[in-house]
Amino acid sequence: MKSGNEDKVMAEEKKEEQTQKKNMKIKLHKPEHFNQVYAIGAMGGHSPYDFRICFYNDTPRGVSNDNEQVIERNLESEVILSPLAALELSRWLDQHIKEYETAFGPISRKSAQDTSTKKPVDDDSSHLQGYI
Repeated sequence: MKSGNEDKVMAEEKKEEQTQKKNMKIKLHKPEHFNQVYAIGAMGGHSPYDFRICFYNDTPRGVSNDNEQVIERNLESEVILSPLAALELSRWLDQHIKEYETAFGPISRKSAQDTSTKKPVDDDSSHLQGYI
């Protein structure tokens, strides 16, 4: 059980932390080599030291000789984050996804075709992650 003094100290520390955040000014700079990338998917992993996220786009390339759908996956960019930066990114994404869904409705993983009227197609690739 916390004493009244402990609660006051914690409240003061929190207030001081908020005051410090208010006094911080961040200037954004976009260098000439800045690169903006559109991606339909991401993949990656982590180590004890960092998180790596590789963003990609898929391009359908038809059907192979053994009748398999061929997709070319183009790796566009990789971002390497510290564990703290990855956590902050996760929180930022959670917040913005909630705002998006409040404004536009839930994000769905449905394919572009309605499954009730879908006809079998040999080159259907909607089952691939991120590919619609």
